[in-house]
Amino acid sequence: MTATRRIGRDGPQVSAIGLGCMGMSFAYGQRDDEGSAATLRRALDLGVTHFDTADMYGFGHNEELIGRVIGDRRDEYVLATKFANRGEVDAQGDVLRRWVDSSAGWARQALEDSLRRLRTDHIDLYYMHRRSPDVPIEETVGALADFVKQGKVRWTGLSEVSPATLRAAHAVHPITAVQMEYSLFTRFVEDEMLATCRELGVGLVAYSPVGRGWLTGKITSPADLADDDFRRTVPRFAEENFAHNTALVDEVRKVADEVGATPAQAALAWLLSRGDDVLPIPGTKRVAYLEENMAAADLHLSDAQLRRLTDAIPPGAVAGERYAPSGMSTVNQ
Repeated sequence: MTATRRIGRDGPQVSAIGLGCMGMSFAYGQRDDEGSAATLRRALDLGVTHFDTADMYGFGHNEELIGRVIGDRRDEYVLATKFANRGEVDAQGDVLRRWVDSSAGWARQALEDSLRRLRTDHIDLYYMHRRSPDVPIEETVGALADFVKQGKVRWTGLSEVSPATLRAAHAVHPITAVQMEYSLFTRFVEDEMLATCRELGVGLVAYSPVGRGWLTGKITSPADLADDDFRRTVPRFAEENFAHNTALVDEVRKVADEVGATPAQAALAWLLSRGDDVLPIPGTKRVAYLEENMAAADLHLSDAQLRRLTDAIPPGAVAGERYAPSGMSTVNQ
């Protein structure tokens, strides 16, 4: 039986490891809709019940893919999507500009668009993807609360916000989940956010739980990234940081070898050990990687092995920021 966890104190029970769907539509090289469709179906067959998407993943493509491929199995999974990241594209699909809009007016429009693309009458978990600082969080969460009253949304969430924003939002309407980047490579949530979530009964959904690929042990040089891979714009993947960050994975690989696992599985098992309220959503568009990730839920690491992993990549050990400056300006709002 697939291991399960509850999202937050009062949220849905889902598979302990979910599926992040972003890479099926953009950011990590060319799309493969056929391979992605097979991965989505296989995920359901393996017992994955937590699927995460957003309206800006391929500017609607990812939601349409999910709706088309597994919309007829809607009662088998908890569906999470997000709004607030907006963009303008040209006729060729190239992005002309991006901006954040967390206003109530845009939330209402974005929700209707997502429902249509996903071929559903409700979103299980609806996140504010990013926050525009000029929009009061009370306005945004007030709109989310209205969606819940209307039955169009079941639970509400925030992504990449500050602990102070989470507290202010939770005072307006119960927040079920906060989605943050969290892995052995990115541990800032351990400073204050994780404690705040636990105080309020909010689940922490961890995206990029294998460090955007670093913790797989398969990235060894910039040449391993496709020309259109967005990681080429990320400081952590800059050539001057590669050797340092690659070396950090050595101890992860050693622990994984001891238990007959892959580095990615060891990294996911470590993250699962951080608390039952932490829910990783590794992303992939390949069935083989999906199966590898899901097997991590059954991987047992000793306390000593977990300590070795914790000490191997201490907070601040990774060289380079996790986003380019434009991206960093939209987090911790």
